[in-house]
Amino acid sequence: MSDVLHIPMFPLSILPLPGELVPLHIFEPRYRQLLQDAEINDIPFGVYFSHEVNERKIGSLMKLESIIKRYPGGETDIIVKCDDIFNMDLLLRTYKSKLYPGGNVRLWKVMMDAFPGPALYDLFIQYLKLRNIAHNLTPFNLYQIANELNLDAVDRYKFLTINEDRREVFLLGRLRFQIHLAEQEEKTKDSFHLN
Repeated sequence: MSDVLHIPMFPLSILPLPGELVPLHIFEPRYRQLLQDAEINDIPFGVYFSHEVNERKIGSLMKLESIIKRYPGGETDIIVKCDDIFNMDLLLRTYKSKLYPGGNVRLWKVMMDAFPGPALYDLFIQYLKLRNIAHNLTPFNLYQIANELNLDAVDRYKFLTINEDRREVFLLGRLRFQIHLAEQEEKTKDSFHLN
């Protein structure tokens, strides 16, 4: 981990994974100010994972990707991208002289070259076919697989906080479960008749 950085902070009950694109609807005045600063100054900000399981105080370093829609009342729909994960040392009510919170964080400097072994890769391809998901990314890294599985917040936390050498085993388990569900859906498709 790196030195401490002081960044704007947006506490939410979500935990984006590296490489993930996330839609957000910004409406509170303090976060509208944060969005304005991110847009004008091209600064990253943190999404602190505000959840009871977050004992390790982790969050996601985000960058503004695009503004989708601006509303007359000042609300905005945006897309942000997760660039890294951090541990938070300190959450402050305000960031410098701004309305929004800030925090002191240590970046993980996530390496996006954690590629799956053959078993996970083959199982992931099987999953994509079952779900009729076209893919053009080859090879996939572990974060792309985790993002595609739409893990809930607790599973995302588990994925990030387990030892790196256990992440592939974790994803194999989640993939097997998802494949089982997809296969059961296929079996029951023709069992129900609408009248």
